Amino acid sequence: MKAEERWQARFRAPRTTLPVWARQAPHHAVYRSNTSGTWEIYAWDRATGQTRQVTNRPNGTAHGDVDPTGQWIWWFADTDGDEYGVWIRQPFGGGPAEPVNVSPGYPCGLGLAANGTAAIGRACRKGFQVVLVHENEDPKLLYEHDEFASVAGISLDGSLIAINHSEHGDSRHPALRVLKSDGTVVGDLRDGSGKGVTGIRFAPVLGDRRLLVLHERRGRHEPLVWDPVTGEQREIYLRVPGEVTADWYVDGRSLLIVHNHRGRTELLKYDLAGGAMMPIDTPHGVIDAAVARPDGTVEYSWSSAAQAPVIRSSNGHVVINPGPTAPPSVPLEDIDVEGPGGRIHALVSRPIGTPQPYPTVFLLHGGPSAQDDDSFQPHVAAWVDSGFAVIRINYRGSAGYGSAWRDALHGDIGHIELADVAAVRDWVVNRGIADPERLLLSGSSWGGFLTLLGLGTQPKAWTAGIAAVPIADHTAAYEDEAEGLRAYHRALIGGSPAEFPDRYTASSPITYADMVEAPVLVLAGENDPRCPIRQIENYLDALSSEYNVYRYDATHASRVVEERIRQMRTQIDFANRVLARP
Repeated sequence: MKAEERWQARFRAPRTTLPVWARQAPHHAVYRSNTSGTWEIYAWDRATGQTRQVTNRPNGTAHGDVDPTGQWIWWFADTDGDEYGVWIRQPFGGGPAEPVNVSPGYPCGLGLAANGTAAIGRACRKGFQVVLVHENEDPKLLYEHDEFASVAGISLDGSLIAINHSEHGDSRHPALRVLKSDGTVVGDLRDGSGKGVTGIRFAPVLGDRRLLVLHERRGRHEPLVWDPVTGEQREIYLRVPGEVTADWYVDGRSLLIVHNHRGRTELLKYDLAGGAMMPIDTPHGVIDAAVARPDGTVEYSWSSAAQAPVIRSSNGHVVINPGPTAPPSVPLEDIDVEGPGGRIHALVSRPIGTPQPYPTVFLLHGGPSAQDDDSFQPHVAAWVDSGFAVIRINYRGSAGYGSAWRDALHGDIGHIELADVAAVRDWVVNRGIADPERLLLSGSSWGGFLTLLGLGTQPKAWTAGIAAVPIADHTAAYEDEAEGLRAYHRALIGGSPAEFPDRYTASSPITYADMVEAPVLVLAGENDPRCPIRQIENYLDALSSEYNVYRYDATHASRVVEERIRQMRTQIDFANRVLARP
């Protein structure tokens, strides 16, 4: 198979997310899949093996769930992929789809109870709301505030609703509130400045008030179990080096722990009664999601940089097989580089059969509080198949390395991350891995922002740049973006553009547009609520260097497989041209 056929086959290979099952009807499950060529919602009756495509929309569907009784599938219908819309529900076995009687907005969490109650979080320019919906009753406004809030969960019996909120003004470090369905406050949990507490899920047992929570009291994410009625808290201290998240086993007596360390994950079972912890045997790589089934087995979505994703069970079985497996890619190398803020963990993917130094893509992740890891990434593999080395950097701001590393950006975004990128760039160039005359800076979303900022503030360091759906002007982006992103901007920078205009200006790529020397490719979504198109157009008008633009009729990241392939081909063709490669 030729290189281009191979990387395109990875994009086209059918994939599924981990199936989510109904708590009181575990044979009813839903998942997302790209089998149709677009990421859509599917229903799966595990008792009969029958599957059904639930949604069929031009730009795909991003959110779906099943209620605890297994009777209803819920999915979010946005407008042309712009993430703004309403929730729809449909009988599990098929039938008319019913829009839920709540005003349109951006989704901010969904909680579904066994008694038919739904807690719906939504955002709009008026702020953030949580609305309760029950069949044959008018919607009821439960919570409203100007600062970011989202539904964390609803108890199985529908009596308690947990809300992550930032009434204190910092959406990156939320507080937690539990309300009764009549709006009465049951309990509040906040750990103070710079220490978030985030609700995960109520215990999956009728009448059980316990809420599983993530805190960062010891400088990393760790779980605790909280009874909001009595105020009792039980911290779960785990002797592991990395950060963790957790979920419940079905009986509420144990926790399923996902431990993340240096871009790989492992599963553990923690017994709440005795405190014993047992490892669950899984392959070396990354587990995107995991869930415990009623029989005690654990199902999980696994992949590695070299091996395509698969949905497996802890008993060794493949849970669901959507079709032919994607071609494999190359394994990762880990490097550690001393940087201005501490040791930086980075990942290297090398092309096969090509001598170093390589033409090299520095591929910067989004977020910023995301993490590059050892999971299967078709776009990374496409660069490798095309003869490029790929360097991915978990710069300051990345998740997975503790709270201090993640929060190091506050008030000075962009420049801190790029200082780490520069340290890794020098390291791989000095060791002969990367060709200093063929260095491509690239990234999507926050990585796209860093790309444009790097091209302007480090103009001699980069041969070319590719920025997908970037933030190019923080002030203009703030004016146009979705309300949740505005709250995030305030949390990162310390306030709004009116409060800190100099900070917004200093971190905006448009400020340095006249200093860019390298050719640039920009990819932009026409309906993107996260990195809106106007501020990208402003940047391009100010740019003095050569540039190309690829615009597409979709949101922040396309859910259409062929569109993703077109974008990848455009990037590779651009890189080959500007780096003078055959």
